[in-house]
Amino acid sequence: MGIVFDTGEDGFRTVVKDYQEMALRFVWSSGERGVSTKQVWLHVNKEFGGSKFISRASIINFLNAMVDEGALSYTEITGKGGHRRIYSPPLDEEGFKRHVTKNVVAKLFETWPDATREAIEAIIGENG
Repeated sequence: MGIVFDTGEDGFRTVVKDYQEMALRFVWSSGERGVSTKQVWLHVNKEFGGSKFISRASIINFLNAMVDEGALSYTEITGKGGHRRIYSPPLDEEGFKRHVTKNVVAKLFETWPDATREAIEAIIGENG
């Protein structure tokens, strides 16, 4: 999937939807103990307070995409009903921001190296 950067948004909305930010913040708050998809799903829907409902499949798909992206990790445990994943944060919020920034800039350099270099130099010149 990969992270999509939306220049029309601000803050976390540039890379994730509202429920996805809630999910990430909940996983970050869990620390090393981690959380299950059910815990994340319940938390997100509780945060919406009935004004919106997010499916468990949406939560599972997002968490797995974040694993593929390297922003989350998981361990698999066996319990009632079979195997399940417990997600934990190898990155905190600042680490996630650096990770996204590095990946976006690296892709820009790969795709448009000269234009990216010129744009970064112009930004540094304006702010330096």
